[in-house]
Parts: sequence; structure tokens; C-alpha cells
Amino acid sequence: MPMDFSQEEEPNDISLTKFESMLKTNNVLFFDSNEFENIIHHYLNQGKVALAKKAIKLGLQQHPSSVSLKLFKVEIFVFENELGKANSLLNELYILEPSNEEIYIQKANILSKEDKHIEAIAVLNNAIDLTEETADIHSLIGMEYLFLDQFDMARDSFMECLEANPEDYASLYNIIYCFDFLDQNTEAIEYLNTYLDKNPYCEVAWHQLGRQYYELKDFEKAMSAFDFAIISDDTFVGAYIEKGKVLEKLKRYNEAIENYSITLSLEDPTSFALLRIGNCHEKLGNNDLAVQYYYKTVHEDPLLDKGWIAITKFYSKERNYHKALYYINKAINIDSENVAYWKYFAKINHRLNFLEEAERGYKRSLELGNYELESWLIRSDILVKLGEREAATFNLIQAAEFYPENAEIEFRLAGLYFQLLETEKATYHLRNGMRFDAEQIIVIEELFPEVYSSIAVKNLLKNK
Repeated sequence: MPMDFSQEEEPNDISLTKFESMLKTNNVLFFDSNEFENIIHHYLNQGKVALAKKAIKLGLQQHPSSVSLKLFKVEIFVFENELGKANSLLNELYILEPSNEEIYIQKANILSKEDKHIEAIAVLNNAIDLTEETADIHSLIGMEYLFLDQFDMARDSFMECLEANPEDYASLYNIIYCFDFLDQNTEAIEYLNTYLDKNPYCEVAWHQLGRQYYELKDFEKAMSAFDFAIISDDTFVGAYIEKGKVLEKLKRYNEAIENYSITLSLEDPTSFALLRIGNCHEKLGNNDLAVQYYYKTVHEDPLLDKGWIAITKFYSKERNYHKALYYINKAINIDSENVAYWKYFAKINHRLNFLEEAERGYKRSLELGNYELESWLIRSDILVKLGEREAATFNLIQAAEFYPENAEIEFRLAGLYFQLLETEKATYHLRNGMRFDAEQIIVIEELFPEVYSSIAVKNLLKNK
């Protein structure tokens, strides 16, 4: 864990300018150890590891006995995965300062990197006894429990952290994450209400409380919680977004639009808010405004699949399939691995009776892992229409691996094998279909009427 410095301890411009001037000119200037610590901390926060390493080296040349500077060196070793060197230096520092909690924290950090999370927790528990500032250590223990998937223990550790520092909102989020994982919405609500009794103007807690009520579908209480979050901080974008979602659930679309629109004025437009505004306008029948916001959504974030799908579905509902196809093709050009795009591509081409393209869409969606029964069945039916009986048969055999006792698959296979004059296989699948669900014989009647009316099938059904 990086050592903690308050903002007052950040290096001033004079210190940084003086240090960077020294690096450029090779003139050796003196800094006290605290100045070095603040400079190193600054560079580490900025991700400038090379400059931090130079500051550590120069700092130890001027202050060779500084344990704090050596601890920064340990931190660099850990960052560069030189855990052996880090351990050796920590052992030396432990002899010098056995009551320095930072030594234990860095030791725990190494153990954590080695996936020794139980040992890391034990070391961190030792560190707690060495300091009055326990919040960060409890937080680290909570993270170790998360690595172990012990969410109840993690939750309790984050609670101790929040008790020590009520404004540690990262720990508050982690507590709620644990409650969510454990499906403890009611317990989460009780905890948040207790926390809010002591911290009534905490917008984060109100926001999280609203989310819990939303999960329980108690939309009126969720709305009240989000309102209190906004009262506590009227620039809290997340609260307006969540309130908008609640208003949508209550079908109060104009009010939802108002709340989403507020977020656009508070910060740069988000694709999510634009999409939701478009959706609300569509629900209100404001089709021109709806599609305008869908366009804005994909312009803001071309990688957001929900935006392209919203435009595609909009034009499909309008029965403007050519336009829907135009936009789903644009989406596929941006992300050709998106299975949802290929499913819409297939459906729209099918609507337009572009069977070759529809079949290609279903085939691609199956290749990308969309193994829904509907995709297998529709693809086989299209292949039959295209005269590709053998390909249709192979497609259905693959489908049967995912749906081994499905009458719709079996009857299709029976029909195909009868057409291919493979009577033995056809009979086998026909009997399977009758055993699984005899009513689905309608599949053969509709898709293979000449087979259904044949003497062979009638005799088989009579014997059955």
C-alpha cells in the first residue's frame, strides 16, 4: 500500500522545481528527508516511477538511515515484482523499527501478491496493534477477504474501516458490494439507515439506499432516497440517473427525461443518459425526438451496442427494415464480434426475405456462442428453403448436442432424412420426436407436407 500523505504534505512547486533542476544540471542540492518523501509520493501518484526511483536513490544518498525512504524502495521492488529483494529489505527494516506498522503493511502486500491471503491478514492484524490510525489497515484486510471470496468477513472489515473513518466512501461502496453479493438487500438497508442516522447528509449513502430499494422494486422509497441524495448534493449525477430509472419504472417519462437532462448540464453528455432520454421519448410517442437521441447516443459512444440496437429496433417497429438493416450493418462494421448485432442482422434479412444473408447472420451468431434453440431451428428452416438439406441436417445434429431431447429438432431431422431417402435415420428421429412430444408432429406437417402425407410416415404414425 502506498504510504499515506495528506495534501499539506504534497511537495510545493519550489521543492519539485529545485529537484528537477538538480536532475538536469547534475548539481547536488540538499533536501531534508520529509521533502524527499513528499517528492517520491508525488511521482508515484503521477505514475512517474522512473523519477520516483531517482528521488529514492538521491534521498538515500543524503539520508542513508531513513526507514521511510527505504520503505519507498520496498514499494518499488514490489511494483516491479522483485519480491525477494523487497522481503530482504523489509527484514532489515524490521530489526531497526519492529513497531513500524508500514513494514507490516508492505509485508502483507507481498504475501497478497504471492496469493497468501490468510497470512497477509494475520500480518495486517498485527499492524493494527501498532497504530491508532486503523482505517486503512481494516480496508486492506477487507480486500484480502474479498480475494478469498469471504464476503461476510470482508464486509465486517470494511465496516470497521468506515467506523474509524466515516467519510471513507470506497469502504462504504465495498460494504454494499458485499451485501449485494450475499443477496442481503434488507440487511444492507438496515445498515445504511443506521449509517444515515449519524451521517444524514451523506449523498453516497442515500444513493446506495435508493439502489437497494430499487432492487426490491420499492420504487417510491427508492425515489425518496434519491431525492435526499440530490438534496445533500445537487450536482450528484448518479442520483439523477437512478431517479430517472425509477421514474421510467413508474411510467413518468417526462419527469425521467427532466432528470436525465439535468445530468447533461452537469457534466459531459453520457451515452447512457442520451439513450434513456431517447427511450422515454419513444414511449411517449415522440418518435422524431427519440431517434434524434439514439443518433446522439451512437455518436457519443459508437461502441455502445445498446445504442445501435435501439436504432435498429426503432426502425424495425416502424417496419422500415431497409433502414434498420443499414444501421445494423454500420454496427457490425464497428464490432463484428457482437453476437446481438448478428442476431438482428439475421432477423431483419429474414423479414426482407434475403435468405442467404439471413442464414449467414444466424450462422455467425451461432459461431459467436449464441446457442438459443430459436437460432438453430430458424437457420435449419432457411437452409431447407435454400435447398441445402445436408447443411440443415448437420446444423440440427449440432443443435441436438445442446438440446438432446427436443421434439422440434427430432421431427425436422426426420423430415430431412425422409427427403434424403435415408429411411432408417428418418424413422429413428421420427420415433424420438413422438416419444419426446408427439404434438410437435405439426413441424413435419408444416415444413415437410409431402413427407407428412406419404404412406411411410402414415404407417409409422399408425403403428405408434
